[in-house]
Amino acid sequence: MSHKGKILAVDDTPASLKLLSDLLRNEGYDVRSAINGELALRSATLSPPELVLLDIRMPEMDGFEVCRCLKAHPSTTQVPVIFVSALTDTDEKLHGFELGAVDFVTKPFQREELLARVRVHLEVDRLRNHLEEAVQERTRKLQESQEYQRKTLVDFITTLGATVELRDPYTAGHQRRVADLAGAIARGLEWPQEQIEGLYLASVVHDFGKIRVPTEILCKPGRLKELEFRLVQEHSKTGYDILQSIVFPWPIAQTVYQHHERLDGSGYPQGLHGPDILPEAKVLAVADVVEAMMSHRPYRASLGPEAALQEIEAHRGVLYEPAVVDVCVRLFREQGYLLPG
Repeated sequence: MSHKGKILAVDDTPASLKLLSDLLRNEGYDVRSAINGELALRSATLSPPELVLLDIRMPEMDGFEVCRCLKAHPSTTQVPVIFVSALTDTDEKLHGFELGAVDFVTKPFQREELLARVRVHLEVDRLRNHLEEAVQERTRKLQESQEYQRKTLVDFITTLGATVELRDPYTAGHQRRVADLAGAIARGLEWPQEQIEGLYLASVVHDFGKIRVPTEILCKPGRLKELEFRLVQEHSKTGYDILQSIVFPWPIAQTVYQHHERLDGSGYPQGLHGPDILPEAKVLAVADVVEAMMSHRPYRASLGPEAALQEIEAHRGVLYEPAVVDVCVRLFREQGYLLPG
């Protein structure tokens, strides 16, 4: 009998474990249960699941230690871990993400929210595996059906980029619009077509690291706390970590890593200065800021195109590459460019 995926559920409270396991089985998942951390590790290493749902507060070996051991074992290091816990402290959540967890569901959980996160992370992991296989196949057969392989690769990357937007309705289409604007800027700079294509694909997945940022933070209408903001800032590094193991013919992982760097070194996460920042990341930085300011967000309404252009002009040569700013401004003011809907 086919199933939707293999899941290991871990909780030291029998009633909670049964509730979680029954819910997932009723949805068609193949579920194994473990009542403590030691049994969970034994089960996972003997037969690795596709996803682990893990309680934190457990006696003897807590969820953090279980996650640390799973990430240290060769057979389970790539298995995504979602913490399911009553903990609500942002610092605790940050610690969980630092250990390698991909998400955090707060008890008592909503049935549909839990199932949605399970579906998304299973799909992300499968897409990543399929994408890596597609890239390897493309490398082996570079001279054979090259156009087909390129289209397959582009389709996978586009699908991968779209998955993060399933969790954040306020930024749906953001990566696609940024990619369109970045490509238009690159054409204005007269870049080679191959380089433009790499920039476009990096732009399509530039916020993919937000897959590990809790939904309640992404959709928060008010000002973020310091720890919440730090967690959001991690998305550049997270995206890089996910993508860097895949051999692309373009610097996609590094572009994603650097898209919040600024010329004067005030950006993050590495604090790079102008000469050390990739040209692709400099274009992506401008396109990202302009699209974000022109779009609605949970915490504010759209600021409009003129405010966005004034922002990049005010920081031309300080935060943003002058040539990139100039082309972007011309696109909107002289050439009638409009962001796609």
